[in-house]
Amino acid sequence: MSTKSLRQSQLFTKTRREAPADEVAKNAQLLIRAGYIYKNMAGAYTFLPLGLRVIEKINTIIREEMDAIGGQEMVMPSLQDSALWEASDRWSDDNVDVWFKSELKAGGVVGFGWTHEEVITDLMRQYISSYKDLPKFPYQIQKKFRNEMRAKSGIMRTREFDMKDLYSFSATQEQHDAFYNACSDAYMKIFHRFGIGHMTYKTFASGGAFSKFSHEFQTLAEAGEDIVYVSEAKGVAVNEEVVKEADLSELGVTEGELEKRKSIEVGNIFSLGTKFSEALNLRFTDENGEEKPVIMGSYGIGPARSMGTIVDLLSDDKGIVWPESVAPFKVHLVGLNLDDASIRDWAEGIFDNLTDNGIEVLFDDRIEARAGEKFADSDLIGLPYRVVVSKKSKENGTFEVVTRATGEVRQLTETELYADFDNNPNT
Repeated sequence: MSTKSLRQSQLFTKTRREAPADEVAKNAQLLIRAGYIYKNMAGAYTFLPLGLRVIEKINTIIREEMDAIGGQEMVMPSLQDSALWEASDRWSDDNVDVWFKSELKAGGVVGFGWTHEEVITDLMRQYISSYKDLPKFPYQIQKKFRNEMRAKSGIMRTREFDMKDLYSFSATQEQHDAFYNACSDAYMKIFHRFGIGHMTYKTFASGGAFSKFSHEFQTLAEAGEDIVYVSEAKGVAVNEEVVKEADLSELGVTEGELEKRKSIEVGNIFSLGTKFSEALNLRFTDENGEEKPVIMGSYGIGPARSMGTIVDLLSDDKGIVWPESVAPFKVHLVGLNLDDASIRDWAEGIFDNLTDNGIEVLFDDRIEARAGEKFADSDLIGLPYRVVVSKKSKENGTFEVVTRATGEVRQLTETELYADFDNNPNT
């Protein structure tokens, strides 16, 4: 079996007619029914084989865009030393209320990381001492744990989740600003590649103590938990807090130009200033021999949150609609009349030929499933293209090809089929 393609009969998962009664979020309902995820308990999900393939596609896009702007991937531990967090005054539950903590049998307490500013700052003390060592942009895609009072919105707000968190280390404000802007542009490229860029806005948010503004990346969606104010004409979005507190003229809009919309936060970027470098003594020597604290930034994207947003935004009444860029497979090859050995052998040949042509294929080779069941499953699973192989298609010498996003139906010969997919590679 090719690692790029899969026979559906080999999946241990099955589709479901109904979602669990306790699951109200659209993204989780569809992903559970289609066999992408399994809900273990509130705030914790298993990503099943199909779901893991989607997450890996999402992570690949993230990695490519982070690497393109100078990011270097690593992985830090989830277990956290309390001493680091005490230095930044973020260990106390009075200051941070999302900690999971555990006592060690050998004595002492550890936390389970909900973010990694302290850990990366401490680590970089080993590698930064001069302005010549800067700037640097390490990142990871790693587990985070947050003791949310109420896990909700399916895979969008969970207690255990993966996050891409990148941290920038700069010698000057100019260095920092250049990377901050480059990362902002990279984020928009990522969301366009996910298929949700047309509904995603770089959104002005409060910068807290470090800068006048930070930025969130908000995707307009009725399922969203957040509220933003958007001027589609000017391409400007502002979160509620900024609308209440800021001079909107600085942002080039007036309140009357902004429309209130629900949204999902799919990413954020922050200027951190020198808070963590000063607390944890991360310093460098500049060109004049003067010692200074490193200027930092942090930049986050949640892969699973992005996956849920894609499902919420692009699905229809039949099921999920995956963009080619993140779909677990490009083609759903649906075999009918497979109890006929000659048809089955022929369908197997089509599967092999598509795979040999570099096309990722999920082959519904189930003999016992009826045509209606296969088509309903295909719509629910939501791969970009459905190709039907049957006794009729063999007799006619053509295949029915359905584009999931548009419903367009075409009849293609085998030669046209391979040529069509060669001309429309995965993005």
